[in-house]
Amino acid sequence: MGRRRNSEFNTSARRNNRTYIQYFDRLTELAISMFDWKNLPETIDPRYMELVLFNRGQVVFFKDEELGFLALPNAGSGRFNVYGIPVRRRAYAVNGYNKDLTDRDSVIIWNNMLHTNSAFEVEQYAERLWEIDRTIDVNVKAQKTPVLIKCNENERLTMKNLYMQYDGNSPVIYGDKNLDPNGLQAISTQAPYVADALYQLRTQLYNEVLGVLGISNISYQKRERLISDEVIRSLGGTIANRFTRLEPRRMACEEINRMFGLNMSIDYREDYQYMTAISETLDEDSEPREGENA
Repeated sequence: MGRRRNSEFNTSARRNNRTYIQYFDRLTELAISMFDWKNLPETIDPRYMELVLFNRGQVVFFKDEELGFLALPNAGSGRFNVYGIPVRRRAYAVNGYNKDLTDRDSVIIWNNMLHTNSAFEVEQYAERLWEIDRTIDVNVKAQKTPVLIKCNENERLTMKNLYMQYDGNSPVIYGDKNLDPNGLQAISTQAPYVADALYQLRTQLYNEVLGVLGISNISYQKRERLISDEVIRSLGGTIANRFTRLEPRRMACEEINRMFGLNMSIDYREDYQYMTAISETLDEDSEPREGENA
């Protein structure tokens, strides 16, 4: 009995972990793929740089005499200027590479205006999303097994075997001739079906985190006949969230260009959802509304 309970617990825990990792990885990929770096030196991997910014909140940009331009994790080593920026830095890599730097030969690229990472916030949303997802699974499962069976202790194994047939969608369930129907009692759990409401909640929460990451997620029904101004206003929070991560990257590009004579720039990748939404609403604006003449 103990082994079965442990097995069921382990299966549930494994599904919980997998669901959490699924959401965390998906949101991480979205977060690190939103920026379009232009004129980036060939020796710099933008994917790695964005991943470090996502997890650690900062990278240090500098030029190595042998390897060329690099953007690596930064370990501040004390001393700050009047604006709280580390004067001394140390770049390091997973292969053991490290290099001491200062504010005269390197530039720190920050992830956001608070100089923090994005991983913490994504973790919070991933936990909430997997909680809703797994609750949906439990609720759907409860619709298939809305009955609690009460039986004698010596018939427990028989009932488990019968339930396995039921759970396996067997069209006919056969009982032993010694089965005592008078010793059985079925109690309905009357589990309410709320999976649809939970699914809607999950969708709203997922759209919320997309907005936090600066990804447009317009969700509306055409019968509401939103006009373009309404769509643009609905994206106000999303656009504002973009600046929290875009602006420090732009500031770093300007400083890098001055220090090293480069021509780097950065912007968000073209958002086809935003362009499509505006196009659709403009098309609708050209149609007469109810009560208006064509």
